[in-house]
Amino acid sequence: MFENTTAAVFRLSALGDIVLTTGVLDYWHKKRGLSFVFITRPGPAEILRGHPAIRQIITLDKPELTGRAWFDRAGELARTLTNMPLIDLHGTLRSRILALRWQGPVRRYPKFGLKRRLFNRLGWQSLRSKLEQTCVTQRYALALEPTPPPPSALLPHIALDTGEAAAGILRLLTAAGTTLTDTPRIVALHPYATHPAKAWPRDSWIELASLLSQAGLAWIVIGRDTAPLFPGDQRDFTNQTDLRQTCALLRASDTLVTNDSGPMHLAAGVGTPVVALFGPTARVWGFYPQGERDRVLERDMDCRPCSLHGSNQCPQDRACLTGITPNEALEAALSTLPEAVEQTSPQP
Repeated sequence: MFENTTAAVFRLSALGDIVLTTGVLDYWHKKRGLSFVFITRPGPAEILRGHPAIRQIITLDKPELTGRAWFDRAGELARTLTNMPLIDLHGTLRSRILALRWQGPVRRYPKFGLKRRLFNRLGWQSLRSKLEQTCVTQRYALALEPTPPPPSALLPHIALDTGEAAAGILRLLTAAGTTLTDTPRIVALHPYATHPAKAWPRDSWIELASLLSQAGLAWIVIGRDTAPLFPGDQRDFTNQTDLRQTCALLRASDTLVTNDSGPMHLAAGVGTPVVALFGPTARVWGFYPQGERDRVLERDMDCRPCSLHGSNQCPQDRACLTGITPNEALEAALSTLPEAVEQTSPQP
């Protein structure tokens, strides 16, 4: 039933979660000959465009997902995609309503929701060990696989066309003040986070940019925020790019330094190594980057993780993040570069 056919996949949000499905779809496409109709929201749908395993993308606007409207729309989807297998990679009330109306077989992934909540509340080490056995992409894969494939087989895949990739290179080089024949290493910075508790201090980002410049490395800033890190600086692309343009900039960069956020997974999807700064969240939630050259900077503290997304009230003044120094971030960024960079790091 789940071999050499087309299956529907349901996952609505958030951006990082959508990106993490793409490597799993690749895996099933190659192993099982599956193609997919992906059901999601309009915003993150752009990330899926061009993916070799996805035949069709169906987007759902907010009014369609509310109350009776969703019950009716779910029935319409079930009729339109008659007898097609459904893979539920969301595990919410909405997805269960869709499954109830579905006319074909349904599989869903082990979300470990109860285990995560119990660990968050009680901190039992037995639960930590269980949760740390698999990352999110492996949990997605368990919707069809009897045992989890290695994370390296499930890395995200965002398909940029040649025009998008070339535009990203030109835009980046123009901003960085370089030419195609004389290009230093370029480090992308993502200093923002949807949940403020997960953000490294802005002063640390500003110091890191200075250290990168002193080390002879170019840098750019990506992402969206109410206040750009370097207003008026042509290297700061805050609020200036859509999702696919951001991916093109990341693909043209040599590495990304980022908070625990969606762009961390975007970089993985275009093959750019990541230095990820983890504070209130931790490996137990399953979202650590899994690439061979990826690096995670974190502090070993008994209070981590403090919640699924980071508590806004921290008695230790977010020492988990403030304790990470810009020099540490610089050293980690240098270690991810494709070739050894013979630089003498600036001294603190």
